[in-house]
Amino acid sequence: MMKIQIVNGPNLNLLGKREPSVYGNGCFEDYLKVLRSRFPEVEIDFFQSNVEGELINKLHEVGFSADGIVLNAGAYTHTSVALHDAIRAIQTPVVEVHISNVHAREEFRHKSLISSACKGVILGFGLDSYRLAIEALLELKR
Repeated sequence: MMKIQIVNGPNLNLLGKREPSVYGNGCFEDYLKVLRSRFPEVEIDFFQSNVEGELINKLHEVGFSADGIVLNAGAYTHTSVALHDAIRAIQTPVVEVHISNVHAREEFRHKSLISSACKGVILGFGLDSYRLAIEALLELKR
């Protein structure tokens, strides 16, 4: 069975409450159930933290055993050299995900410090960005 780790960064624990016009009305835990039912052949694990170091620790923990990582680093996308280095340090392919189209938002969101370390980037499709990332990771393993 393929194993994919989803890692969500800061403020994503507030999905469904935080800026619904940008992030939608659904909470991630409900969407996770949808993902698990859509991909029964995949073990999908989930981790969320508002703390940069905990995100790095999770990448180190699963980065040599998981088959793929879906990473929504939230605001750390635009600020964290440490996350970039952590992604580079592991073997597992990482797909960077964003719920919103960051290029249609504030200018400071237009630059990602982690994209160059990731296998690919999916953004702007709401929570469905996670499904697309999982599908991309499944294709990599075929």
